Amino acid sequence: MKEKLVDLFEYTFHFNKEMIKVIAENISKVDEKTISLINHTLNAQQIWNSRILNEATFEVWQINPFENLNEINLQNFNGSIEIVKNSDLDQIIEYKNSRGTSFENSIFEMLFHAINHSTYHRGQLNSLLKQSGIEPVLTDYIFYKR
Repeated sequence: MKEKLVDLFEYTFHFNKEMIKVIAENISKVDEKTISLINHTLNAQQIWNSRILNEATFEVWQINPFENLNEINLQNFNGSIEIVKNSDLDQIIEYKNSRGTSFENSIFEMLFHAINHSTYHRGQLNSLLKQSGIEPVLTDYIFYKR
């Protein structure tokens, strides 16, 4: 299971990087919603990693300096991989969401959610890119594996 999670985080890292690249290349064409959503996509992975590690989290919708997004993506990737390699994936973590409500989930559930969440928002980002006249990024997992 751990190997599969590592593979999925490699996929997530790769396509987050590609999305940042396309946005950077077309920065004058994208709107604030696109910038907000790429930030949110990266922020969420940082938040889930930090919840697992009981560390300080980003704000859900904080806007980071665009030039820092690749570094945030790399830090998220490295953090997620370290969690996968060094954790009992069945361990239950108690955490609070952004509204202060307490929840409990396994590390596996939290990590899988972070992957799925990123995939969902990259789909939304592709729709925004297309609306701005920018060629969407082909992010299907099967194409990544070919």
